Amino acid sequence: MENLSSEEKKKQYEAYVNQVTPKHSLPMNMLKAFLVGGSICTLGQGILHLGTERFGLDDTEAGTWCSLLLVFLSVLLTGFHLYAKIAKFGGAGTLVPITGFANSVAAPAIEYQKEGQVFGIGCKIFTIAGPVILYGIGSSALLGLIYYIYGLF
Repeated sequence: MENLSSEEKKKQYEAYVNQVTPKHSLPMNMLKAFLVGGSICTLGQGILHLGTERFGLDDTEAGTWCSLLLVFLSVLLTGFHLYAKIAKFGGAGTLVPITGFANSVAAPAIEYQKEGQVFGIGCKIFTIAGPVILYGIGSSALLGLIYYIYGLF
């Protein structure tokens, strides 16, 4: 290795990097995300349909139960360490808003529970979801203000 020139070292290093870098197929990743995200949405639509048709709920009640059940299933799968496996396969397809958000809250809570209720769960529960909440509230307040000012004219 000592006798190799700088250029040869660069080529060897580049060959090594190419060898160990995982190869990704964009069309395959998109298909997996579509299948996983579509399955989550299909499950939600099935819950809505079941709620309105089978249990006679109105649309609002069925939507509430759908949200509750999807959050519950997401947290349950996170607790059994299955959501991460689904996310590894489906990638962005698991970011369907309600299930992805529930996972982003539950995962840190489960990971840091050993540190206690206050300094573990209490401090770490929103490490992932916190910025989403912050910027969601901030942007909606800003857009509400713009909408209000627009309505004055």
